[in-house]
Amino acid sequence: MEIIEATRVGKRSPGHATADTMLRHRQKEAVGVIEDPGVSGPGVAPGVYRIDPGATTVRFTTRAVFGLLPVRGSFTVDHGRISITEDIGDCAVEAVVRAASFESGNPQRDEHVRSSDYLDAAVHPEIVFRSRNVGRSAEGVSVQGSLTVRGMTRPTVLALGPVITDDQCLRVRATTSVDRYAFGLTRAKGMTGRHLGITLEVTAVLIGTEALLTG
Repeated sequence: MEIIEATRVGKRSPGHATADTMLRHRQKEAVGVIEDPGVSGPGVAPGVYRIDPGATTVRFTTRAVFGLLPVRGSFTVDHGRISITEDIGDCAVEAVVRAASFESGNPQRDEHVRSSDYLDAAVHPEIVFRSRNVGRSAEGVSVQGSLTVRGMTRPTVLALGPVITDDQCLRVRATTSVDRYAFGLTRAKGMTGRHLGITLEVTAVLIGTEALLTG
């Protein structure tokens, strides 16, 4: 439809609309942008992608002191992988974050959050997300799964943005909200934010097919 409309406009104003449309298509093909992130198509090769920790960020936002002060920070991904299949329902995600990597720019607060009062990183060094189902709805593509924090597992849903591929690499943004009370982290109610908004900027590299890895 876009090409047809652009062609019609091109007849009224030769060259401009048609050239712009062709340029947009070439740009999309160059980076492999998938308009529907739930469909494995050109530019997204089915297979297993290893999450690149050095090119992946996990950022959070919350509020402290009874909601008066904004707090921003990050975690570091240790490892993970994404399995892309022709059937969206069979796609899978697993990611492991280092609990001790919590950082908010305040060393005293960071050490407290890593301590046994909160994450207890010495005893529970990993925060783990594992998907159960990937689905599409009117709101977009989401990944339903479980998040394990401090040995406690709760259901979690990630909302996905468009998947962008370049050569054998994919990039995707995912967002979710985490209620720390659900994981038993209930210290300092009011003084410490209850809900954390999480944004993941994930980069993953194709390492092979599922058949090769499991065969």
